[in-house]
Amino acid sequence: MNQTYALTAVTAVVLATVLVGALGLRISRTTSDFYVASRTVGPRLNAAAISGEYLSAASFLGVAGLVLLQGPAMLWYPVGYTAGYLVLLVLVAAPLRRSGAYTLPDFAEARLESRAVRRIAVVFVLGVGWLYLLPQLQGAGLTLEIMTGAPHWVGGLVVAFVVTAAVAAGGMRSITFVQAFQYWLKLTALLVPAFFLLAAWAGDGSPRASLDAPAVFRERTSVTVAEDVRLAVGAPLTLTVTGRVDGRTYDGQVVTLAEGGHAVQGATRLEFLPGTVVPETGPAVGMGVSSWSEPLSGDQDGYRLYATYGLILATFLGTMGLPHVAVRFYTSPNGQAARRTTLVVLGLVGTFYLLPPVYGALGRIYAPELALTGDADAAVLVLPERMLGGVLGDLLGALLAGGAFAAFLSTASGLTMAVAGVLHQDVLPSRGVGAFRCAALVAMAVPLAGSIAATDVPVADAVGLAFAVSASSFCPLLVLGIWWRGLTPPGAVAGLVTGGGAALSAVLATRAGLAPAGWVHTLLAWPAAWSVPLGFLTMVAVSLATRSRIPGGTAATLARLHLPEDLASHAASGGRR
Repeated sequence: MNQTYALTAVTAVVLATVLVGALGLRISRTTSDFYVASRTVGPRLNAAAISGEYLSAASFLGVAGLVLLQGPAMLWYPVGYTAGYLVLLVLVAAPLRRSGAYTLPDFAEARLESRAVRRIAVVFVLGVGWLYLLPQLQGAGLTLEIMTGAPHWVGGLVVAFVVTAAVAAGGMRSITFVQAFQYWLKLTALLVPAFFLLAAWAGDGSPRASLDAPAVFRERTSVTVAEDVRLAVGAPLTLTVTGRVDGRTYDGQVVTLAEGGHAVQGATRLEFLPGTVVPETGPAVGMGVSSWSEPLSGDQDGYRLYATYGLILATFLGTMGLPHVAVRFYTSPNGQAARRTTLVVLGLVGTFYLLPPVYGALGRIYAPELALTGDADAAVLVLPERMLGGVLGDLLGALLAGGAFAAFLSTASGLTMAVAGVLHQDVLPSRGVGAFRCAALVAMAVPLAGSIAATDVPVADAVGLAFAVSASSFCPLLVLGIWWRGLTPPGAVAGLVTGGGAALSAVLATRAGLAPAGWVHTLLAWPAAWSVPLGFLTMVAVSLATRSRIPGGTAATLARLHLPEDLASHAASGGRR
């Protein structure tokens, strides 16, 4: 990739973000402007903004990397992210807007009339928000490092500065325009190169240029393995090895690996001949290379079908509880507009997710070595140069680099806005616009420090953990709080702590290497399948045991959540008469 072009594209994206965000500075005057854009954002603008902040770098780069690694079996992955909005549309979109809240803790206190529930909700909003912000900053640092050779911390610092400036300048007004602009930028950045890449693939006369063919090295390729891996060889494989394979050290010797699994030590260089099928990879110790669709039995450690269900459940139900997603629905003029917004989001997100799998499939043909180097997420960025070359390849690569950086900026903007709102309302002692701007600084400073101090936290793990914790805590609170009048403050507190705490503890235990292999490891690594039911059951059981604690205003609150705004206002005024 031409570094000059890529850096120019990233600079243009940053400047455009600052200029678009400056629009909010001119029209943001009140606290309501900063929190929820005075609840005046129409469905189309709001849907573009929601899509912009939701489609992070995990969507822009990560989905293509997964398809490159595992082929069509991973096409289900973006379905969970999209379908999460269908669940949100049916269960919570309109009632959440009618609650009149500014943040999730606002909703929790208004529904349950309890400061204790609000405090617990604050803790989880901060935890999920910061957990999700950390990989955005780390990913930005890695992307800028690859493109320009800059130190790892530079990319995160650039994102932190731009996002904090946009949020502090105009709050929700600013980032609404910024995120809507960045959605269309990301869509364009993927769509335009895809046409050229597909045309190049269609015109490739090579007999191996087939999307459903196994990944094959098209030319003599040297690959340096980033970490310890296990290669699955389907037939005897001849290659040149410099490093350690199966416990033996080689120094440039030609080796023939027998059919089966082979352990390769990190930093080993493997040189493959043209026409060699790319070996499948898996961790040296752990899940192996079994298919995700295998049944829940057998000797493999992965239990991929269970892991798939756990991930799907986390993405289905975790979306509604992500702080930066929930807060956007408070900006709609009314509940009907919130529903329309969600419908448009489904269309925009669904359209976007048609594109990354194309890059993943092309990556299996033209950049198969990325599956071995640990750089599968870079497939989107390297394909233009690999397939097209020349000035056209450089320009399209720069466009994709700008789109990737826009993904970091848009998601980080929404998360910073959500966290700053909670800090302003519940943590910082002062109020007003000035205090909100201080809250924005604090909201970004914590994850920025974390991204600099801990550079080796896996990005995908942090994102998946955020979804799992959200699904296990806020999903039960929102669904039961909106649809069940029997929910009590003790039940809500118990469910939040038990469900969310269990999900957080389980994943941290696996990351720390405390979970033994087999079913225990799998259950803890993908906890949503049991932590979400645990959260629901705990809320229900404790609420049933504390029926006397049902808030006195529950009936009126539920009426406001479910009745259209004009009917709710009429009922309230009639009640006063």
